[in-house]
Amino acid sequence: MRILLLNEYYPPDTSATAKMAEQVAEALARKHRVTVLAGRPSYDPAEFYSWRLLRREIRNGVTVERVGSTAYSRHRMRRRVANYLSYLALAVPRALAIRADAVLAMTDPPVAGIAGAAVACIAGRPFVYNIRDLYPEMALAGEIVQPSAWIARWEALHRRALKSAARVIVLGDDMRERILAKGVPPDRVVVVRDGTLLPFRALDASEPESQRVLRELRGNFPFVVLHAGNLGFYGAWDTLIEAAKILRNENIGFVFIGDGAQKRKIEESAAGLPNVRFLPYRPASQIPLVMMAGDVHVITIRRGLEGVVVPSKLYSTLAAGRPVLAVAAANSDAARIVTGSDCGVAADPDDPMAVAASILRMRDDPARVAEMSARARAVAPNYARVAQLERFTEILEQVVPSPVGGEPSGMTGKSS
Repeated sequence: MRILLLNEYYPPDTSATAKMAEQVAEALARKHRVTVLAGRPSYDPAEFYSWRLLRREIRNGVTVERVGSTAYSRHRMRRRVANYLSYLALAVPRALAIRADAVLAMTDPPVAGIAGAAVACIAGRPFVYNIRDLYPEMALAGEIVQPSAWIARWEALHRRALKSAARVIVLGDDMRERILAKGVPPDRVVVVRDGTLLPFRALDASEPESQRVLRELRGNFPFVVLHAGNLGFYGAWDTLIEAAKILRNENIGFVFIGDGAQKRKIEESAAGLPNVRFLPYRPASQIPLVMMAGDVHVITIRRGLEGVVVPSKLYSTLAAGRPVLAVAAANSDAARIVTGSDCGVAADPDDPMAVAASILRMRDDPARVAEMSARARAVAPNYARVAQLERFTEILEQVVPSPVGGEPSGMTGKSS
């Protein structure tokens, strides 16, 4: 089967979407012929590509075509929009020239699903939509855009794309519920989680270097509440900082590792708090130590964004055997998994007192925390990434049970 995957970001881009697009494409390529249509690397790429109208390369069995979109830094929104628009302007006509049995689109740029649906419709091929973040809700919640007539039009086009899809693949049950509310038939909306790699690679905490890194991460706190990852607009950061203020005399450390659009604002809110620390991202080789550094790990989703964003780091936290504090609404996917599997606790994202009380109970009951850790390790295999990617492949195969046949179309452009 010939599969065309549309997503602007693909390694050497370093975004989460780029990494997941690579994993999906390579999993599909074990059994099928996959072409990824991407743009020039622009999301903090590991390497930069000079401009070329069309570039073709083979990466781990996947054909990757890159159109000559602009490659401005992602940190300036207007220029990032230029990347989006130039990608779409070049990718859509190129997509129509590529012979495929199915068209798969992700959500970079935010209107990629609409573009993918259009390409599939014109080509007369099934359309599969993998929603990583839900738009335009995501843009509205982040105040990137304001409600307007054109946002209403965006939503109308998005609903049309959703209803045209043979399958809509979402990241969690809360996101599935949002898609169903838009009128998509239930049998077309399926959950495939990002999952995690197993077994978790642990490091020897007794080694001098490990001890040094753990001290850097934990400081001198005997109990650490840790958030590692993107400090974006979707988190209930004000609630967490208020909880830290409540617990400032309890010798409980709040450690935030990472960066994001809300980091400066969170730092300003926490100014002067002796129990709050902000640290930069650590090298990939130290990720196991980052996971070990937290006595409890925070997954947070601001109320109203359940199903708009589904944090995937939950699964790696479970694999590391760490208890989870889900500062999220009870109907969020994270809260359901944590409470349902008894590997942590959930707290109201609008109630700092409830968050603080949950942390105190965990601090004061180490035996209970140990039980939660054991439960986290026990349920982690339910979210093995290998199994999730196999399910992804099966869904594509259900959409096109009998490939049309024929050889892939000729590709233009030089290999890099």
